[in-house]
Amino acid sequence: MSQPPFPCAPVAFPDPHEVFNQTPPLQDFNAFDCDVALNEGVVRAGAGAALGQLKEYGARTGSAEVTRWGFEANAFPPRLSSHDRNGRRIDLVLYHESYHRLMAMALTAGLHSAPWAGPRVGAHAARAAMVYLQAQVDAGHGCPLTMTFAAVPTLKLAPELALEWLPRILANAYDPRNVPYSEKAAVTIGMGMTEKQGGSDVRANTTRAIRTGSDDCADTYELVGHKWFTSAPMCDAFLMLAQARGGLTCFLVPRWRPDGRKNGIELQRLKPKMGNVSNASSEIELAHAFAWRVGDEGRGVRTIIEMVAMTRFDCMLGSAASQRQGVAQAIHHASHRKAFGRQLIHQPLMRNVLADLQLEVEGSLALALRMARALDTRESESERHLLRIGLPVGKYWICKRSPQHAYEAMECLGGNGVIEEFITARLYRDAPINAIWEGSGNIQALDVLRALGKTPEVKVAWLAELDKGLGTNATLDAAVERVKAGLGANDEHEFSARDLADQLALTIQASLLVQAGNEAVADAFIASRLGARNDRSYGSLPRGVDVDAIIARGDPRA
Repeated sequence: MSQPPFPCAPVAFPDPHEVFNQTPPLQDFNAFDCDVALNEGVVRAGAGAALGQLKEYGARTGSAEVTRWGFEANAFPPRLSSHDRNGRRIDLVLYHESYHRLMAMALTAGLHSAPWAGPRVGAHAARAAMVYLQAQVDAGHGCPLTMTFAAVPTLKLAPELALEWLPRILANAYDPRNVPYSEKAAVTIGMGMTEKQGGSDVRANTTRAIRTGSDDCADTYELVGHKWFTSAPMCDAFLMLAQARGGLTCFLVPRWRPDGRKNGIELQRLKPKMGNVSNASSEIELAHAFAWRVGDEGRGVRTIIEMVAMTRFDCMLGSAASQRQGVAQAIHHASHRKAFGRQLIHQPLMRNVLADLQLEVEGSLALALRMARALDTRESESERHLLRIGLPVGKYWICKRSPQHAYEAMECLGGNGVIEEFITARLYRDAPINAIWEGSGNIQALDVLRALGKTPEVKVAWLAELDKGLGTNATLDAAVERVKAGLGANDEHEFSARDLADQLALTIQASLLVQAGNEAVADAFIASRLGARNDRSYGSLPRGVDVDAIIARGDPRA
């Protein structure tokens, strides 16, 4: 037998299961401490007294335990049990325990109640910061929190109902039991506006309201019809619109009648949504459902409009929070992952992308917290006018920017980014929801036109806010002049409504960032958002931008 041409020796093969150059989960970090933009923004918004509370909450929301709750609430979505085993309707939605834990955490902390129960300087801004932290864990459970929070101004329009319901709504506790509201110390409130034939056009609603009398709380009615999109159907009551004899009217519809019997709210199915899956959204039939009238007959939209405004404000916060989570994940990954011989965080093009993503968060958060400050100071007429246009502008722009932002953050993680075990995949699925719910882009842009055309003081308040940022950057000054010219030409031109909303959003964000005083952030935002190019993708920042300073502001390792 011939000898081999070389000596046989054992060959050392690498362990095929050795895992290296992978990123550990981002958990057990303080989501508030590491967020420089949030820390600074809270102080500017007048909520500096809440810094200690926010620091504690940031540690909680960044913990491995709470992070796991968010994943579990989405991995095990709610399911409908319409009947019991004997065929009786129960209309019960069953949630995973982690969903209940997230709800209990948020309600106990007062995310639904704090500014109403304890009005003080900076109360809305502090609450906004807590919502921003909470929403980074999971978007879905924010829906009932938001609706419960937003229902308070509307219910105050019915004093007797408010006397009965507000103590339970404002209680900092969570009671998920399927029992009559009279047996609970704490309740949640939902909202039912959308119908098949109307969508955002609620005046096309066909649900009928028949007056049946009155009780100690208000005039009573029975509702017959349907609602095409009712989220969080296990809430204890819902504010709904229906057609009464006097026209479209607002009603409070409890899940249980005052006498303890089940109300005629019948869940037909849960929506199979692409995102927001931890939150149940349902189609319901109203089978002579008991209801109390809130506000005058025929004044339903005016009655519920402030609730809608508050839910839109929380859409801004939720989308800004999604952007923040995306940036944190992208920077965290780039800090641990090596490619082509060095860490991603040190590669110039990746740094361009990361800094650009962080700039988006800076602008979104600045605008959201400015609206929070306006809520805290709305005894001022100018602040009320600023809110009137700022809420639709912010809801339109921040929510509209989030899907592309989520995609870009996901791409930073490469193939892992699209895997459901990484939160970026969920962020991407959730990202379009806030842009569509509570009035899609066209509805918001048209509302901007309506506000400008109907109330001249709105324009005055907005331009006064823009003017606060003038005089330090020629590009911003020129953009503001274009906005002023556009306001004069486009007040009533629907065709250009989105273009006008875009300009209003970008210039107010830039102005707020200039006022905040960080030149690296403001100059980069203005150069990249208000410069000559407007067809750019993320990662196209111009030369000369201080990417080191910008990335450091979003680094979760800080």
